[in-house]
Amino acid sequence: MSCSPDIDRQVALEVEDLPRQADLEAWVTGVLSRHPDETRHELTIRFVDAEESRHLNRDYRDRDRPTNVLSFPFESPPTVVLPLLGDLVICHPVVVDEAETQHKSLLDHYAHMVVHGTLHLLGYDHIVDDEAEVMEALEREILAELGIADPYATSSPPPRDIDTEDERADA
Repeated sequence: MSCSPDIDRQVALEVEDLPRQADLEAWVTGVLSRHPDETRHELTIRFVDAEESRHLNRDYRDRDRPTNVLSFPFESPPTVVLPLLGDLVICHPVVVDEAETQHKSLLDHYAHMVVHGTLHLLGYDHIVDDEAEVMEALEREILAELGIADPYATSSPPPRDIDTEDERADA
């Protein structure tokens, strides 16, 4: 990648333990470095409460509950070329609950959510098993390069009352 990511970090709740700008840039750089021909490098990462996440998840995914990360790829008109990759919306309370349940550090789990969401912005998906294997393998590799353990090795299933964006449709 020829340039570093340009991240608009938005915080829509009052908490102290959110990732710093430098963390976000390192994690997104880890993803974009695997895609050297990618020219889109601008994105927004918004940290929200459960209510905002629930509303967005309901309105865009027909699931009336909060979720860990939502990805909104930017869809440019065919004749317009912009460096916009899209938006990630990360629900702090869900990420905190998942990190505790899965016995992970909060920062490592945030790294996973940012890597996972950024891969979605690039077009990766996990609905079909073959695509899920490709995406999860790439997540593991990127996170390992960042010094973060395999997020799937110690994961326990999420509680059924909390929706997780990366929950497989066939699970």
